[in-house]
Amino acid sequence: MRVLLADDDELMRELVAAVLEVHGHEAEQHADGGAVWAAFDRAPAEMVVLDWQMPGLDGLEVCRRIRGHPDGRHAYLLVVTAQSGMHSLEQVLDAGADDYLSKPVTPEDIAARLRIAARRMETAAAQRAAEQALREARYLAGVGELSLALQHEINNPLAALLTNSSLLSGGMVPEGERAAILEAIDEQARRIAAVVKRLSALEDPRTVEYARGQRMVDLGPKGDA
Repeated sequence: MRVLLADDDELMRELVAAVLEVHGHEAEQHADGGAVWAAFDRAPAEMVVLDWQMPGLDGLEVCRRIRGHPDGRHAYLLVVTAQSGMHSLEQVLDAGADDYLSKPVTPEDIAARLRIAARRMETAAAQRAAEQALREARYLAGVGELSLALQHEINNPLAALLTNSSLLSGGMVPEGERAAILEAIDEQARRIAAVVKRLSALEDPRTVEYARGQRMVDLGPKGDA
């Protein structure tokens, strides 16, 4: 994966970049916070490794900006710092970072953090996929419930409308009964129009049981059971 790396210490950058590349990642190096933020804004990366203390924007400010970026919600942020202690950890996490690593660091420390990051990213990706599948399932269930409701509400008046229309157009209605047939057609058309109107005004859909174990969207007027 592509990893953005920012540290004003060149030797530290080279060390982290070397470990990243050994593990098959592409390391894009930057010497300050402003540069790495610009790089992320231009082309978001899956992971960003940041020194806390840097000229211009520090690592925590970059974390905050990335979390506020439209594509920064799921980026994995690792802060490397010479500071330690619970207060420092709280500051790092409050800025939006996922993890932090205290200096001095060794290649083994970095490799361990990369393994942790990989597992967390895989877990987060699986969770997002499951949530998306659930949203799609709910959407499809909603489509089915709505289709059933429309079928239930429209089929009867539509069948009556089409039957009367066929009788009329086929010349099978006596002259004296045509007015009544036209009135029936108008009534059924108005029933269908009323269903469509309720559908367009549906803001908080609810479902009702249509048959045992089968539900449909309630298109009845508000207040109806």
